[in-house]
Amino acid sequence: MNAPRIQPARPVYLRLRDEICAAILDGRYAEGDMLPSVRALARQHGANPLTVAKAYQQFQEEGLVTVQRGIGMFVVSGAAETLRARERERFLREEWPQIAARMRRLGLVAADLV
Repeated sequence: MNAPRIQPARPVYLRLRDEICAAILDGRYAEGDMLPSVRALARQHGANPLTVAKAYQQFQEEGLVTVQRGIGMFVVSGAAETLRARERERFLREEWPQIAARMRRLGLVAADLV
């Protein structure tokens, strides 16, 4: 029997990105809301401010947040829907095949999950 694959630890900036993504999807950061400052988020997570800046930079490059110089970073209109569509696609492409394979190995069907 094959042993389960051990996932390598994800870099901190990607874990922070995932957390911010979840917060946007959950509505904790709504469209138009200001994100915590780099320093505040770094302090909250015990992370290096450069690591937080790298996570924020990705959101900015993807057009999900906008920077107002001297004020802060804000979630743009449509960010949640864009993220939801991307996360669904990623889930179906990367995560679901592993879940479906595990369900088959365990003899589970969708009705067992309800």
